[in-house]
Amino acid sequence: MKYLLWLLKAAIFFTLFAFALNNQQDATVYFFFGTQWRAPMVLLVLSAFALGMVAGVLGMVPRWWMHRCAAQRQHAAAPPPAAADAAAPPSAATAAASTEPPHGI
Repeated sequence: MKYLLWLLKAAIFFTLFAFALNNQQDATVYFFFGTQWRAPMVLLVLSAFALGMVAGVLGMVPRWWMHRCAAQRQHAAAPPPAAADAAAPPSAATAAASTEPPHGI
């Protein structure tokens, strides 16, 4: 299985490498006020992918922060597990079950 995963990773790498070799032509991106950027097509695709990743991560940060703060508040408000077990008296069902033989025998 390990070799199959390495083979899959190698296939993905060589596919992307072939894509990069086939797209070496210069492309022009026109910005406002007559400015432009000329770069290889692969660099433009890579930069667009990176900008999309950054936008996605920045979009996730507020909700992630809110969930993190809520988890910390919940963790701080919960009593320690050992104190909760020691404070709870054994119930009648637990006491009756402990005196009976297992599996009704």
